[in-house]
Amino acid sequence: MPVIVIANPKGGVGKSTLATNVAGCLAAHRAAVMLGDVDRQQSSRQWLAQRPAALPAIRGWDVDPGEIVRPPKGTTHVVLDTPAGLHGKRLDAVLKIADRMLIPLQPSLFDIQATHAFVQALRQHKRGADLAVGVVAMRVREHTLAHEQLQHYLRTLPVPLVASLRDTQNYVQLAARGLTLWDVAPGRVERDLQQWAPLVEWLTR
Repeated sequence: MPVIVIANPKGGVGKSTLATNVAGCLAAHRAAVMLGDVDRQQSSRQWLAQRPAALPAIRGWDVDPGEIVRPPKGTTHVVLDTPAGLHGKRLDAVLKIADRMLIPLQPSLFDIQATHAFVQALRQHKRGADLAVGVVAMRVREHTLAHEQLQHYLRTLPVPLVASLRDTQNYVQLAARGLTLWDVAPGRVERDLQQWAPLVEWLTR
């Protein structure tokens, strides 16, 4: 059962946007997907609560009477949306179960600095060499100085860039209804699906 972790200790980089759409992508490819948080707040349930029942199922944690959380029976893929400030024992716990990690990164100096430190921590971790890690550039606006600075930084990063996703209201509007790019007519989000193509290949290979 692959466990795909979406992580970056910097808040506001697009972790939840990426996590929900990764889950939606896998569900559209007929995987039995669980989407959850590694912290006790379980904020992903708020998005799941908005998701129409007729769409490909994405489930949350099963919580038993002892408040122990676990993936539902039959789950084939797990997507974990992690909180800001992920480090120390919490990071250790995540890396212990992770098979793959996606690091969302926005084109800003603060995000780049936080991501640089996080990648260095991953490389020094005992599980760092075994983990498949990729970066996803979020809210990209081409032909801007910020985009140029991001591209320069990514060339120095020892982690591959998996995909660059544009800055669009599609993600905001879909999230408000518990939807992903794979839950609407393809023509409506054609450009976004094209940008996701290398990421889909990374997820499903």
